[in-house]
Amino acid sequence: MRIIGIVILVVSILSGCGAHGSSQEKMPPAEDTGVSEKSLPGFEADSAYMYVKHQVEFGPRVPNTPAHEMTAEWLASELSRHGAVVTLQRADLQGPDGKVIHSTNIMGSYNADKEDRLLLMAHYDTRPIADKDPNPAKRQLPIDGANDGASGVGVLLEMARLLGAADTGKGIDILFVDAEDSGIEEDDATWALGARYFTENPIKPGYAPSQVILLDMVGGKGALFPAEYFSRRSAPALDDSFRAAAAREGYEQLFPNTLGGAVNDDHLPFLEQGIPAIDIIDYRPGRGFCPTWHTHEDNLSNIDKGSLEAVGKTLVRFIYE
Repeated sequence: MRIIGIVILVVSILSGCGAHGSSQEKMPPAEDTGVSEKSLPGFEADSAYMYVKHQVEFGPRVPNTPAHEMTAEWLASELSRHGAVVTLQRADLQGPDGKVIHSTNIMGSYNADKEDRLLLMAHYDTRPIADKDPNPAKRQLPIDGANDGASGVGVLLEMARLLGAADTGKGIDILFVDAEDSGIEEDDATWALGARYFTENPIKPGYAPSQVILLDMVGGKGALFPAEYFSRRSAPALDDSFRAAAAREGYEQLFPNTLGGAVNDDHLPFLEQGIPAIDIIDYRPGRGFCPTWHTHEDNLSNIDKGSLEAVGKTLVRFIYE
């Protein structure tokens, strides 16, 4: 993913929206849902962390590498192990360098017969270069992607475990999307290739989720999750609902009621099709993305179980309430 400059804020999905910047919009008061604490499944941060660790142990999950292929096979097997109906979507996509990216989108479905679908997603591929690393000698080497990639996947694998053990009765899909992070700064169209293919080529006839929640860089130390610009302007009701769930979990400070950056990420292809989608992504005021972004510091030592837990528990409350 990358931050999009102010000049592109006139794209059609946001026509008529206000200027990019901070916001003091107030959240609606949390409602009494009648759901007791005991009825919510327990999200285990240790489990999510171990899922992150296992991905990192494969090595950088750069498309067209053995580590990437092994990771895809493992993700599909884990979803199946947790009771999901697994569907693979393979595609050969053109990368920014003109080379073919052999991509695989992996979707696990719960209550597959339900027409109304909530899609939870995270990308599992990793950056082939460390273009933001302070050491120029390391910038052409692939990164571990412990936060940028593995953290969102780790939270969703733990979510899959909970969904398999405690049926919600709802139609929920977990998508591990490919080919997000091989883009180049000069070309916005080179990012989120797997998500774009997914939206343009339904994985099942007529498939279209009613809502989409994207998790990206959700495991960093000192993480902060203000509202992503496109998410807030195009899916405010969904964004409100997720932040209200965070407030009920006591995480108001991690999910502040302010606008963060405008991010070119996997949620944009869904927004362009009119599907409400939000990007839960770490963004620091005055600094931008977390300091390990696209560097070799994006490793397991900079993953915080507390951040994983905050996002995971919020997601559990959002889903089960």
